[in-house]
Order: sequence, then structure tokens, then C-alpha cells
Amino acid sequence: MQSQSSTSSSWLRSYYFARAIVSIAWIAAAVLLSGQSRAVAFLLVIYPAWDALANLIDAQVNGGLKANPSQALNVVVSTITALAVLVAVSNSSHAVLAVFGIWAIFSGLLQLSTAVRRWRHHGAQWVMILSGGQSALAGGFMISLAFGAVAPTILDIVPYAGFGAFYFLLSAIWLVVAAYRRAGA
Repeated sequence: MQSQSSTSSSWLRSYYFARAIVSIAWIAAAVLLSGQSRAVAFLLVIYPAWDALANLIDAQVNGGLKANPSQALNVVVSTITALAVLVAVSNSSHAVLAVFGIWAIFSGLLQLSTAVRRWRHHGAQWVMILSGGQSALAGGFMISLAFGAVAPTILDIVPYAGFGAFYFLLSAIWLVVAAYRRAGA
């Protein structure tokens, strides 16, 4: 029978792999559909909506929203962001990038907080801490681009999603390696 910690670590590995796969699929769709305005609008709204859903599911699996306050807040922030992007899409691409920038800052700090809380139980959270910090910095960069003269596109968000995919994949692999090392010990 698996221990609670082992089951939780197994979930976390699967969760991180799923987050990486969805991000990679989103990036591919963003690149392939970048010239199609309705598809781009859908992708821009679905990205933070997926983050809200993923955080909700992960929090529920790990004791619920009450036990995971940073993820509970991230669900709220990401849901509000999806709605704000829906409004911003009809306004301007500058507004969309500004909304994404603000979201990247908040969600990055909340991800960092979640990773710090998980550190003692799961290890391998240094990658998620780095990811959260970089997300917050990337948010500031996106906001600065939003005030630029050049009209942003969805391709300006692709690198952000790419780093997210990389960090989730690296975290999943790190947890797999750690599990094999524990099993062999």
C-alpha cells in the first residue's frame, strides 16, 4: 500500500507532466493560429482559465482549497484574469498584454508560495520556486511591452508559456528521478 506522501508525490508528478503538455499544446496552437483573430482570442482566454482549473483540481486533490490558500487565491486571480482578457481582447492587444503581465506577477508569486509550502513534503520545489519568481519578472516585462509603440501579438506570450512548460516538465522529471532513487535505496 502506498503512503500518503508517495500518493501525493505521484499525483504531483502527473500534475506537472499534464501542465507541461497543455502548455506545449497551447504554444503550438498559438504559433499555428496566430493570424486568426477568433482562435487567438479563444487561446488568450483559455490560458488563464486552464490555470484556474488546474490549480483548483490540484488543491482539491491535496486537501481542498482551505488547506491550500495560495492555490485558492490563484484560482480566483486566474478566473478574474480570464474574464479580464475576454474584455481586453475587444479593446486592444496592448490591454491584453498588460492583463497577462499583471496576471503573471500575481500567479507567479502565488506559485512561489505554493512551492515553498510543498518543499518539505515533496522536494524538487526549487524549480517551481524559480518558475514563480521568473513568472513575476516576466509579468513586469510584459507590462513594459504593453506600453510600447509596437502592437503585441499572442507570440509575445509564447515565451512565457514556453518557460512555464519547461519548468513543469523539469519538475516532473525531477520528481520521477527522486522516486526512483528512493525506490532503489
